[in-house]
Amino acid sequence: MIAMQARTRDNTKQVLTKAKKGSIKSLGHAGATIRLTARRSIRRRKKASPEGRPPSTRAGQLRGAIMYSVEKHKDLVVIGPEHAKVGRSASAHEHGGRYKRQRYPRRPFMGPALETTKERLPRKWAG
Repeated sequence: MIAMQARTRDNTKQVLTKAKKGSIKSLGHAGATIRLTARRSIRRRKKASPEGRPPSTRAGQLRGAIMYSVEKHKDLVVIGPEHAKVGRSASAHEHGGRYKRQRYPRRPFMGPALETTKERLPRKWAG
């Protein structure tokens, strides 16, 4: 008679942990890519950009205010201008509206950055 014994280890928790870390890392890369595209779309010029095009900046505050943050517990990345640096002016540029008694035409920069990079985003998770 032949006796056989097999031992197995349950490492599903380790596999899930590694997968989650990889996903969080990929979210960070995706956020950085979209942020960089948005920052590059905002040019330094003295004249205002035409309606429908990304806004121009004189001092570069809007470009420097675009940040991204990965929320690990929700598997979420938040990308956009930091309110503490530029206030509501970024929202007035993106969606159009009034800011400091002036009417701002719609000059989106975050939406087009996402549209430009969305073709490349699945590659961030591919490895």
